[in-house]
Amino acid sequence: MADDLGEALARAARTLHASSSLEDTLQTIADTAKDSLPGFDAVGISTIAKDGTVTTHAATSDLVWELDQLQYRLGQGPCVDSLHESTQVLAPNIADDDRWPDFVPQAIELGLKSQLALKLYVDDKGTLGGLNIYSTTTEEIDDGAVSMATLFAAHAATAMGNASEVEHLHEALSTRTVIGVAVGMLMEQYTLSQDAAFGLMVRSSSYSNIKLRDIARRMVDEANARAVR
Repeated sequence: MADDLGEALARAARTLHASSSLEDTLQTIADTAKDSLPGFDAVGISTIAKDGTVTTHAATSDLVWELDQLQYRLGQGPCVDSLHESTQVLAPNIADDDRWPDFVPQAIELGLKSQLALKLYVDDKGTLGGLNIYSTTTEEIDDGAVSMATLFAAHAATAMGNASEVEHLHEALSTRTVIGVAVGMLMEQYTLSQDAAFGLMVRSSSYSNIKLRDIARRMVDEANARAVR
């Protein structure tokens, strides 16, 4: 089992550098997890938004989409519990599990026999995700599968966290740029110093209750529109 875990670690690590986009990376992690976890044959990766909306970002089969959506719609199931309450939810022999009375009968009809769900801590802002692992072949959950799943969960969280940091950086740089352009426009229009122009924008933001970046974008958009005419 140690050798299997080491190989899974190496394969999972390679996925973080093998794909060009977050979706591709998560799909590769899901595929690798499916091929590595004993007893499981379907894997999905999801996130939950601030408004409670849960989205599946990667799935190894249509069954994953069906089972994920079923849990989202019913508001119950191992996936939902891992996102809201527990860090790790094991559901061996799920047909005899009475924790999810609406989900289980429909999941069994789809062929589900056991399920494992793990919470992903995506970033320090509290963004959560989930690694959802399904089996249609066995009712048992191998102890080694749980350890290996924890590894894949960590890699998926790292991938999503890195993507989130990059997105926030791009947003910050974009905001800084557009505010700088707006400040330059005010400096030229009213013959102001940089500090005075920025102060004017800050006061305008305070008086209008509009965010500084939104004022700056509006100014730049209007200037661009005038230039096109």
